[in-house]
Amino acid sequence: MFNLKALQKNKTVRYGIPMMLLVVGGSFGLKEFTQIRYDAQRHRKRLDPELEAQVDVQRQTNMLEEQYEKIKQANLEDWKNIRGPRPWEDSREYQEQQRSRQNKKD
Repeated sequence: MFNLKALQKNKTVRYGIPMMLLVVGGSFGLKEFTQIRYDAQRHRKRLDPELEAQVDVQRQTNMLEEQYEKIKQANLEDWKNIRGPRPWEDSREYQEQQRSRQNKKD
């Protein structure tokens, strides 16, 4: 028969085995909790497939048409590349300088 006192004094039995149980058991427990989270998200986002297809097609066509109209209305002939202020520069002062330069050129 095992000597119970010797087993209780053994550091591996006293600290190692509970630690291993905590680590291994914790990973299985966390897996279950995270799986519940992802299942709930999947369930919440689920739409009727026909409705989802209609929404996707409508989104794409609207986005393309809007972008086309914006590009069509943009005047690209008079476009100028203007540098923004550096972090150490005062933005209002820099804007005034840019405006005065632009007024002098016009």
